[in-house]
Amino acid sequence: MIFSDTYKTIRTVSKGIYRDKGSRFLSFAIPVSSQNEIKPILDDYRKEYHDARHHCFAYMIGYDKSVFRSNDDGEPSGTAGKPILGQINSHDLTNILIIVVRYFGGTLLGVSGLITAYRSAAAEAIASAEIIDCTVRAYYRLLFPYASMNDVMKIIKEENLEQSEQVFGLDCNIRIGIRMSSKEQTLSRFGLIDNLHLEYIETR
Repeated sequence: MIFSDTYKTIRTVSKGIYRDKGSRFLSFAIPVSSQNEIKPILDDYRKEYHDARHHCFAYMIGYDKSVFRSNDDGEPSGTAGKPILGQINSHDLTNILIIVVRYFGGTLLGVSGLITAYRSAAAEAIASAEIIDCTVRAYYRLLFPYASMNDVMKIIKEENLEQSEQVFGLDCNIRIGIRMSSKEQTLSRFGLIDNLHLEYIETR
């Protein structure tokens, strides 16, 4: 399988709503980048919609979609979180959390009705979202003497690298982001500069 160095996510929070037999399903699609963000966001929505019967959710995190979870929050097993996660998958999204808040309308919907409702609510939130393409980058810190500055900056410019956290002095360091598809070529170019050291930080 050929590795793709792009992924799809959403730019900002978006909302949707689905109604069936008096029940209202309010949906919220939220961009996230780590699992640490999930609990505080869920707590906020539970507080804001404290009078709702259920707060079901699913999320997918990571450019490789390696971190995911769904939760039915008291609905029959597999009728809420799984359909929400299914919509995330079918739209090929990651770094996203979808919460569906249910206000019970007094009429039971049954298993198939619940699956349809949670799937449709999640789809509505996605439909109103701005979907964007992001590039997967490997991040490194470059450590080098000031004398190598011109050689380093030449590569950064020619390879169109992200750069941040610059410290310039007798000893310099810069944090850079390299697009995965050009990583090997870029690292080999840096490897030709005397006294330059690379420290790997992360890939995201």
